[in-house]
Amino acid sequence: MSFFGKMFGGKKEVAPTTGEAIQKLRETENMLIKKQEFLEAKIEDELNIARKNASKNKRVALQALKKKKRLEKQLQQIDGTLSTIEMQREALESANTNTAVLTTMKNAADALKTAHQNMDVDKVHDMMDDIAEQQDVAREISDAISNPVAFGADLDDEDLERELDELEQENFDKEIIGIPEPTPTLPEAPTEDLPEKAKEKKKATTTNAVDDDDDPVMKQLISWSN
Repeated sequence: MSFFGKMFGGKKEVAPTTGEAIQKLRETENMLIKKQEFLEAKIEDELNIARKNASKNKRVALQALKKKKRLEKQLQQIDGTLSTIEMQREALESANTNTAVLTTMKNAADALKTAHQNMDVDKVHDMMDDIAEQQDVAREISDAISNPVAFGADLDDEDLERELDELEQENFDKEIIGIPEPTPTLPEAPTEDLPEKAKEKKKATTTNAVDDDDDPVMKQLISWSN
């Protein structure tokens, strides 16, 4: 839009998108880089002309040096312009990236909002309470099934614990302390005959002696031995 159009309220131009602006800046950068290369080549040419005519034709040499100075000034301006355009392009690229990120985040937020439209927080809490209640019921049923009803009901847990402690102490004494287990000692068997046994033995001896006296064969043997 021209200056007079802005002053008198002419039609406003539509601002380009960030992508279009970045593309224009890149095209301008390429054009300035080509201009820069052209000026560098011209500066080198003017410098060569000045060298060749430094001793032969000083006027031509001075003109070449003056032209070289003007070209160097233009090259310096182009360098500054390129730096400005490069910074502006980087800023636009960063803004374009941020715009894309924000657009993606907004789309994700909209999708999440749509997904939650059919969900009621109170209903969700009620459902979770029902699940917890049913889990408690299932736990109570499992405990009731696993509880022994007719087996071991008359056993005393304290007595079992006491007996278990005694067994543990006994094992501890055997393995760690090394206390030997007491063994019952039996009384020694008597070496002499009991009085009743002695009487029976004496009676049996006497009976045998009487029987030997009544036997004629034994009498004959006794007489031979005498």
